[in-house]
Amino acid sequence: MLIGYHASHEQFAPSLLMACAQAAEEAGFASVKSSDHFQPWSERQGQSGFAWSWLGASMAVTSVPFGSICAPGYRYHPAVIAQGAATLAEMFPDRFWLAIGSGQAINEAMTGLPWPEKAERNARLSECAAVIKALLAGETVTHRGRITVVEAKLYSRPETPPPIFGAAVTEETARLVAQWADGLLTIGSEPEASRKAIEAFREAGGEGKPVYVQHALSWAPTEDEAMEQALDQWSSAVAGGEVNWDLRRPKDFDTVGALISADRIHQSVAVSADPGWHAERLAAYRELGVDAVYIHNVGTNQRQFIEAFGAKVLPQLAD
Repeated sequence: MLIGYHASHEQFAPSLLMACAQAAEEAGFASVKSSDHFQPWSERQGQSGFAWSWLGASMAVTSVPFGSICAPGYRYHPAVIAQGAATLAEMFPDRFWLAIGSGQAINEAMTGLPWPEKAERNARLSECAAVIKALLAGETVTHRGRITVVEAKLYSRPETPPPIFGAAVTEETARLVAQWADGLLTIGSEPEASRKAIEAFREAGGEGKPVYVQHALSWAPTEDEAMEQALDQWSSAVAGGEVNWDLRRPKDFDTVGALISADRIHQSVAVSADPGWHAERLAAYRELGVDAVYIHNVGTNQRQFIEAFGAKVLPQLAD
């Protein structure tokens, strides 16, 4: 099971994140996953660099594989996503994968397009996936539906197209993306939180395809500091339900985040100062047949986290 580092653009300046990606490789993380936000979850986070610029720069100064996630059909036209993915895969063969999902209003509603309900967003995602995969295969694509493409063709393509993962949190979406995805990307703070989506994906046609998990945790030298970091940086993003997908402004998320307690944050973020405790939870993903876990330390102590996990957690997982 591959252990990767999650680079959170919402929280850190792109230059700092690039240095963190380099440090993560040096510490023994086997891959890097990038978020892709237009706005942060919270005014306290205060960043949101352009992921595609960052990916090219960061992959040029590292040697590990990279992945990213974005939402086609709103802020990004699917043909532009296909072109970006093809370019990275051509420049860095066999080092790039892309996940696509149905999106969040905080990142996509700024274009002024209507923000539909989940079922409509999923239908749009399926159309976009078909367009992206056809373009990466070298086809000339014309499509008229929820999104429009007219005689598009990619001329700069890699020898091997990058895998396109489907991003899903719920069982329903996991079943949907299994029909077209090369793999599944889901989230969780513990293995059991990811089980239902993983099983639904496999039952609906994803059996034998890779499964990646973005695992949220908060580590610091003391329990109090780990909890403080989690509440300060990630309470806005753990409200649950449809809140995360439908709120439009960071200050709205801050309003919701102020209501999140320590007990509630534990349901979405694995909080502990004990590296061994974290290692045990991460190792449990093997029982689910997970192929890669991308660790997102939600605190601002990224360098400290990378050093600590490189020394105390990654060796345990390798064993």
